[in-house]
Amino acid sequence: MNEQNRTPDVDLDVIVVGAGFAGLYLVHSCRQAGLSVRAFETGDGVGGTWYWNRYPGARCDVQSIDYQYSWDPELEHEWEWSERYATQPEILRYLNFVADKHDLRRDVQFSTRVEGAVWDDAERLWRITTDDGVETTCRYYVMASGCLSSMKDLDIAGAERFDGETYYTGRWPHEGVDFTGKRVAVIGTGSSAIQSIPIIASQASELTVFQRTPNFSLPARNGPVDDAKRSAVESDRDAYRHSARWSSVGVPLEQATDSALAVSDEARLARYEQAWQDGTIFSLTSAYNDLLLNPASNETAAEFVRSKIRSIVQDPATAEALCPTSYPIGTKRLCLDTNYYETFNEAHVRLVDLRSTPISEITESGIDVVDGDGATSYEFDAIVFATGFDAMTGAIVAVDIAGRDGAQLRDVWADGPQTYLGLMSHGFPNLFMVTGPQSPSVMSNMAVSIEQHVDWITAAIEHLRANGLDTIEPTQLAQDGWVTHTNDFADITLFPQANSWYMGANVPGKPRVVLPYLGGVDRYRGICDQVVERDHLGFELRGADRSVVNDGVVCRVQPDVMILLEMMAEMGLPSFDTMSPVEARAFSEAMSAANPPGPEVGDVVDGTLPAADGVTELAYRLYRPATPGPHPVTVYFHGGGWVIGNATSDDALCRDLCNQSDSVIVSVDYRHAPEARFPAAADDGFAATRWVAEHAEALGGRPGELAVAGWSAGANVAAVVAQRARDEGGPSLCGQVLLSPVTDCDFDRESYRENGDGYILTKALMTWFWDHYVDVEDRSDPRVSPLRAESLVGLPPAMIVTCEFDPLRDEGNAYAEALADAGVSVRHVVARGQIHTSIVAVGALLTGAPYRAEMAEALRGFFAATVTA
Repeated sequence: MNEQNRTPDVDLDVIVVGAGFAGLYLVHSCRQAGLSVRAFETGDGVGGTWYWNRYPGARCDVQSIDYQYSWDPELEHEWEWSERYATQPEILRYLNFVADKHDLRRDVQFSTRVEGAVWDDAERLWRITTDDGVETTCRYYVMASGCLSSMKDLDIAGAERFDGETYYTGRWPHEGVDFTGKRVAVIGTGSSAIQSIPIIASQASELTVFQRTPNFSLPARNGPVDDAKRSAVESDRDAYRHSARWSSVGVPLEQATDSALAVSDEARLARYEQAWQDGTIFSLTSAYNDLLLNPASNETAAEFVRSKIRSIVQDPATAEALCPTSYPIGTKRLCLDTNYYETFNEAHVRLVDLRSTPISEITESGIDVVDGDGATSYEFDAIVFATGFDAMTGAIVAVDIAGRDGAQLRDVWADGPQTYLGLMSHGFPNLFMVTGPQSPSVMSNMAVSIEQHVDWITAAIEHLRANGLDTIEPTQLAQDGWVTHTNDFADITLFPQANSWYMGANVPGKPRVVLPYLGGVDRYRGICDQVVERDHLGFELRGADRSVVNDGVVCRVQPDVMILLEMMAEMGLPSFDTMSPVEARAFSEAMSAANPPGPEVGDVVDGTLPAADGVTELAYRLYRPATPGPHPVTVYFHGGGWVIGNATSDDALCRDLCNQSDSVIVSVDYRHAPEARFPAAADDGFAATRWVAEHAEALGGRPGELAVAGWSAGANVAAVVAQRARDEGGPSLCGQVLLSPVTDCDFDRESYRENGDGYILTKALMTWFWDHYVDVEDRSDPRVSPLRAESLVGLPPAMIVTCEFDPLRDEGNAYAEALADAGVSVRHVVARGQIHTSIVAVGALLTGAPYRAEMAEALRGFFAATVTA
């Protein structure tokens, strides 16, 4: 290495904890970058997880041809896997082969445990203490300790009393165990238990499996590497590995584009059967695009697997006990097995369901369970504890890591991990984590995720050195934003419904928060690349005499909105402003036809009412709640920039508002531009509102309980109607709900500059709408720019929702502020991470639901206030 770049009083550039898949590649990568490096490894050999996990049947659940290094192309030719899913000994031989080939052991200190790490802010270095009492300093400290390397503490009373043999799947004896002729208990039915139970059963005279929560498991169908798989790799290795890096799970996989509920029962079962035959953990949950999002879709896959369990296990009671029913399939890691369910058909194997007969204690001779009002005792020669890991955070916080001002990482993470990109944590400069919490890690092919992290870390260090800097640390703002984004992604999925180790729920007292990033390997890689391309957005980089800070949040759009925008970009759809109005209307109707239907309501009635010109008939659609009437009435005006849309184009939103507000919703059309220019829409809106007020009783409404609502240009019409009703003799309105309203003709606002492109509604499209509807000289008229009304005093109470990434955001905010200044009661909600079109996407975008609920709640409040008054 180049000695002039070294600081004399620092022992090493990089210290790494762990010598598994991640640690070995880090050692190699640091060497290639000219960095001095040492890895500390607790074991006496390389391998990490594959050094410690030697239980019977231990295998990787990702196919070996995918679960391998790609950084050394020669390895692909020098090493050939014997099976689809290699056993632990073969994986360990592979890692030893890599270590030998690249002489990696000379930079690994074995049989050494890191006990403490303290950041020295004055010297800008880490002081690392190991269990031999030696302190070593380094600039950069990397935790490559693995996501599943810290066993969880036993929470079973009396475990230490047992006089027989005890074993832990996470720390299995290296010399192996022979259970021949023994009475064996296995506690747990997670992945390690599911892999080991068939093998233990083949040896033991009796095997009793104590199951806390049943797991979904698929047949691994292990054997030689598939010819098709091998051919896909060997025909173009670079392309295959590139595809893996930019896939959702780190394995090339065809992404489904349809819902499980959008196909016939026969087609769905056929696709599930194919996934069952494939023998991979990713095939089933990726069979449809909504299996981890929609409970009803998920249940179709869950019941398919349960039906397979019932068909395999002969005893009906045992089969039902093995069928998971308390969580959605895929929200706990799917298992792969070889004859797991078949094992319970053997006469010497029994299952004890701890949900109905929980363990009371472990005794000297065996295990006692509570059985009804009594107890049952089981005697054993050996107990195997397959009770799992303190996943993702356990190994990291097991080390005393003290950052700036002595802050302990375990204290900072007391309520859940706080990271930026799962790579670093604020207050802990130069501390990196490989596949740390809030990165894809365990949701992916770990080999791919490890390489991406190691490459990012090495590149970051090289960037610092090349620019005369020596520390890197995320800002608090960036970290808070990433934690929020990670949680937002989890909240649109079914994962929080499971008490899984993904959520930390398997460890008593551990905060119940989502631990991995659920946005996918490809999206995550793109985000990490974007951070670097944007001058290390969200990081502070320091040197001896300067600091470079580029503060900000990398992902601010809600995750389902982000996915929608990505899909729209991939589809390359034309923008409305490139079409004629007639073409735009046809295109809009075609797109609307593909939208999910709204919820069922009590009744739907279509009708017509007179337009303001006294000649034209305007269509309306009335939505009546299923509850007994009469009901309050809300007149709703659709969006579409005064040019497109109709009385049914916001059908799903109207249905949702109807049910949640318990009011009749009358969605009214209005004449469109350019055929009917300003003030046609405003005049029609006012005329329609008066007509509905006059016919409220006939429509199933209660006279005197009337509100207006609308979205976008429809919200503009509703706001104008409220002003005209005040000024032109009624009707009396008890409230107005305005979603993303157009309130002013001024485009010179920050939200137009920030959000004028890339969020579906663009500045160009708004210009197109305005040009079709109203002449420039008329645009300051309050009937189209209600913000410019002479007075806003005396208007009905308002609920205004503006969206963070909407060109119209600032004029909506301004209208809410102006109403409040005029003494109008205003409830103003800024929808975080939403775009102009997202809240109306009922059934498609989950994150808009809370705002729709608030809109309905506002309507209920308006009507209740009217009744009280």
